[in-house]
Amino acid sequence: MKYLITLILFSFLIVNCNQSEPFNNSVSSASKRPVISTLRNAVLYKEEAYRIDTLFGKLYAANAFNGNVLVAKGKDIIYQRSFGYAVKETNTMLTDTCLFQLASVSKVITGVCILILMEQGKLNLDTKVSEILTGFPYNGVTVKQLLSHRSGLPNYIYFCGEFVPDKEAVLSAKDVLDVMIRHEPATYLKPNARFNYCNTNFVLLSLIIEKVSGKTYSDFLKDELFEPIGMKHSYTSATVDFSGKNFTHGYTMSYKAVAKDRYDGVLGDKGIYTTTYDLFLLSNALYQNRILTKETQALAYTPNSPEKKLSNYGLGWRMKDMSTADKEVFHNGWWHGYRTSFHRRLKDSLTIIVLSNRLNRSVYNTWRIYGAIDGPVSTDSSREPEEE
Repeated sequence: MKYLITLILFSFLIVNCNQSEPFNNSVSSASKRPVISTLRNAVLYKEEAYRIDTLFGKLYAANAFNGNVLVAKGKDIIYQRSFGYAVKETNTMLTDTCLFQLASVSKVITGVCILILMEQGKLNLDTKVSEILTGFPYNGVTVKQLLSHRSGLPNYIYFCGEFVPDKEAVLSAKDVLDVMIRHEPATYLKPNARFNYCNTNFVLLSLIIEKVSGKTYSDFLKDELFEPIGMKHSYTSATVDFSGKNFTHGYTMSYKAVAKDRYDGVLGDKGIYTTTYDLFLLSNALYQNRILTKETQALAYTPNSPEKKLSNYGLGWRMKDMSTADKEVFHNGWWHGYRTSFHRRLKDSLTIIVLSNRLNRSVYNTWRIYGAIDGPVSTDSSREPEEE
């Protein structure tokens, strides 16, 4: 009976925690309870949640983090909390329903959609891009090489400025392709020579999705991914309500708002807005093989660049510990004040999501969260992954 009363009291404290309330520097993190989704999870993962809460409480108190965090094992959310401002100018605090620009984490979603088309029998990964996109001038580049960053193509963010001098012109993915067709900017490498991370690859993949499916990129994501798995708060920059109550602003470390620019309309490599919870739904659907088969996911998580020894890239995913049971598949992102991190450890269906609307580098310190899950927080910073 005494145990049951303790359990009920603990649950009451969790349910009544205010997620949007920031840490007070004068209050220890131990006095602030993390948000855990269910009583069962509160009992099973109490220590892990406390360690994660302590970690982010210290980061927030040190002015080193502003954003939302969600950690889950399988379908169980074991930690979820918001820290800081959604809109600094109006003192609007973050909640777990706030939308963040995913930046390069959008590449994961673009990659998943390409693999959906493959499973539907509408696309072969070995098909040459020139056979799909009319006028594409680079021979020998395949869909798979785009997915694995082995195309050797130049980065549109660098060459578009040369060929589209009007800095007020807002570009689209189609505009990027048109520039490539008209001007054929020089390649960096021959196709499949080696890994070279390049945003252009995923811009072209968004156009391939449109050409093969007959739908806009935004509609395909909504119809084939977002709606089927319940991602009700996920959009692209073409469909999001920038004035919505759950929208966030991107900031520098000094809370200076980052302005929009000409590349914000280009999709595929970035441009998806979502919440931590919606991204968790995507991760869980993958673990359950609901949107891609186990075999297709194994293909996506296979290293494609043997010259990379410490980390690698599959089909839309970065990865670490490739040859061990601790294999991580992940992607990080950075764009206009947003820094994002989406990590998954396959052996125990772990999901780590950290979304920030401020340029704080601590977003990428996910090795600390792994330490909090597995035991005392490690101080080994050598595990910090690449930024994008």
